[in-house]
Amino acid sequence: MKKILIAALFIAAPLLFTACNDSGTTETNSTDSTSSTAATDSTRGDKPADTTSMANNITPSKESIDFATKAASGGMLEVQLGQLAQQNAKSQRVKDFGNMMITDHSKANEELKSLATSNNINIPSTLSPRHKQHYEMMSRMKGTDFDKHYMDMMVEDHKGDIDEFKKEANNSNNDVFKNFAAKTLPTLQKHLDSAQAIHGK
Repeated sequence: MKKILIAALFIAAPLLFTACNDSGTTETNSTDSTSSTAATDSTRGDKPADTTSMANNITPSKESIDFATKAASGGMLEVQLGQLAQQNAKSQRVKDFGNMMITDHSKANEELKSLATSNNINIPSTLSPRHKQHYEMMSRMKGTDFDKHYMDMMVEDHKGDIDEFKKEANNSNNDVFKNFAAKTLPTLQKHLDSAQAIHGK
């Protein structure tokens, strides 16, 4: 009887040893699988996408590209006419308004240039032919004639600018230009209010 029990133990022992090893392998495989899944989540992007980042990377529409191009030329004209006002204007209020145009539009122009570069958009570095023609015509004006024409133009230009910037702020498919337009609108409104106050005098 004892011989039978001893023989049975010899047979059962290797089976138990094998079963333990198999269990350990299963746990290891399970752990490896979990680690692999975790790695996949972080490297393959299975986690929810960062929608803010994706929105900023959307290629600007034709409308946004046109907006940036027009805003660049218009902004340069505002700066150059502001500089012209320092020389040709008679009224100190007009000169001060021109100085505000130089400061505010120079800042906006630099920001727009940077945004355009980051979005692979080529914006003009010189005035458009129409803006250049207008500048040359006004460069021949002096004193009261310059003041009147300049302030007439500033009222009308800023009304048009505000419309264009509102359109971009509300409809752009690219967050970069959308935010730029929205952020610049209060400054343009301040310019229009000042221009209308001076024009009314």
